[in-house]
Amino acid sequence: MLNPQRLRILQAVVAAGSLQAAARNLHYSPATVSQHITALSRETGLQLFEKDGRGRRPTAAGLHLAEQASAALSAFSQLDRVVDDLRNQRNKHLAIACFSSVAQEWIPEVVHRARQSEPELTVEISLNEPHGGQGRRPADVDIRNESMEEPAAPLEGYVRHELCVEDFAVAVPSTHRLVSERSVSMRQLQRENWVDHDIYESPTGRIIRSASRAAGFTPQFSARLDDHHAALRLVAAGLGVTVLPHLALRDLPPGVVVRALHRPRVQRRIVAHVRHSMSLDPLVAESLLCLQRQAEILMSDQPPHRDGDGTDG
Repeated sequence: MLNPQRLRILQAVVAAGSLQAAARNLHYSPATVSQHITALSRETGLQLFEKDGRGRRPTAAGLHLAEQASAALSAFSQLDRVVDDLRNQRNKHLAIACFSSVAQEWIPEVVHRARQSEPELTVEISLNEPHGGQGRRPADVDIRNESMEEPAAPLEGYVRHELCVEDFAVAVPSTHRLVSERSVSMRQLQRENWVDHDIYESPTGRIIRSASRAAGFTPQFSARLDDHHAALRLVAAGLGVTVLPHLALRDLPPGVVVRALHRPRVQRRIVAHVRHSMSLDPLVAESLLCLQRQAEILMSDQPPHRDGDGTDG
């Protein structure tokens, strides 16, 4: 088995550009770094560095090994933390992955209730959109959104629980002509400048673009970014309109008004995935129940979709 520390030293040398620079960064002597690189070369049977004038540079094999080692070293680091927690009998952890609006609106209540049951609990929350990032630990509960037009997306190693179906609405500047409307059709937004809050093709962005195509147009963007809070600020500044699910429209900045959308009706599914190995854990079960209750509240708070709004979406 390869020595993880030697792989880390290899990565440090490649990143620093020289053995001496890596030694300074690692607080090792150059001789120690050289010994680790030589041992790693012997373990792998690969030539990891070659002479380059008075120094050495990584070979193609050395560069490739350093790059591919990242995932394995990340897994080792997670395992080290688990062992450390067990050795020191540290607090229990609950890992949750979710998207931004859930983190803001639902997760505080989940954390509050979980810590009532387990006062020494540490809840680790990571965002899984828009970059698909991962937390320090594998998520015990992974909350995602799905397009109504796409098939359910099971997550390997997890049990899927559908929480709710949520409507989208349009946010416009308070001085906008559409403020006088009770409900707005997607077609009415055709000639508007849009503020895009999703430039990474997440499910939310795909849902909105599909709805605009169904209405016969492609949005013209005045600005594009990856944060819905900042997008709403740009709407408040009069730079365009944006379409968001209700959960992301609870904390509006001054100068923004929300109107219901129709023709087509724009919706998403919110689902929670529970890791198989944690499905019987009382804390995880209580967290799922808390999410289900908040999803019910969200559904009851959504304004009814009137018959005249054209629910053909």
